[in-house]
Amino acid sequence: MLRRLYHEQPESFAFTEANLEWANRQIAKYPEGRQASAVIPLLWRAQEQEGWVTKPAIEEIARMLGMAYIRVLEVATFYFMFQLQPTGSVAVVQVCGTTTCMLCGSENLIKVCKEKIAPHPHEISADGKFCWEEVECLGACSNAPMVQIGKDFYEDLTAERLGEIIDALRAGEVPVPGPQNGRFSSEPLGGPVALAGGERDVDMNASVTLATRIGDTVKRITGDEPDARTAIAGMAPHSDKKIHRDE
Repeated sequence: MLRRLYHEQPESFAFTEANLEWANRQIAKYPEGRQASAVIPLLWRAQEQEGWVTKPAIEEIARMLGMAYIRVLEVATFYFMFQLQPTGSVAVVQVCGTTTCMLCGSENLIKVCKEKIAPHPHEISADGKFCWEEVECLGACSNAPMVQIGKDFYEDLTAERLGEIIDALRAGEVPVPGPQNGRFSSEPLGGPVALAGGERDVDMNASVTLATRIGDTVKRITGDEPDARTAIAGMAPHSDKKIHRDE
């Protein structure tokens, strides 16, 4: 599929001071003459900061890495993880539409996105907060159907539950990610049948714990975030807490 840059572009791009420091640390990981190896991390960081990859960002990253602009453009247009058009200010809802999710109802999730966000993929909602797209397998087949919103998975979804999640996000809340049907992770719905009998002393699996404690599910990455290990070490579990975007 041919991918082009969006027809309207900002005049300039600059990493935040903290993100620039982060980018320079990534570049320093590679031997002299191999700085181009940092192109994907820098493009990803630019997207995490701005919500999408702009032409000025590609130009700036090319300058930082001593690469020809066309080489960075090739990378940005090749990988579908890079958004080449403006996105919603809150989040992109990525609906897995591959076999398992399709068989378990992903088409119903897409209907919800069309109704609550916009009729077409990549089209920004009227309030400017969301857009959506159908993506290939996200690797959570045991918990189908599922979506990725921001940095986290929302699994074991129904159309009704996805609608509730979008409404909550629109209201400024971030619902707890992970399985939405009461499962701990990806064990059978009736409970584990292997290694059964053990008792858990936590309410959430490790992925959900990380997401809820750090609270960065739909947050733009500006570089001022705490280190994940430091954040987890200094925070107590709070499985029933809803995270707000202003925290």
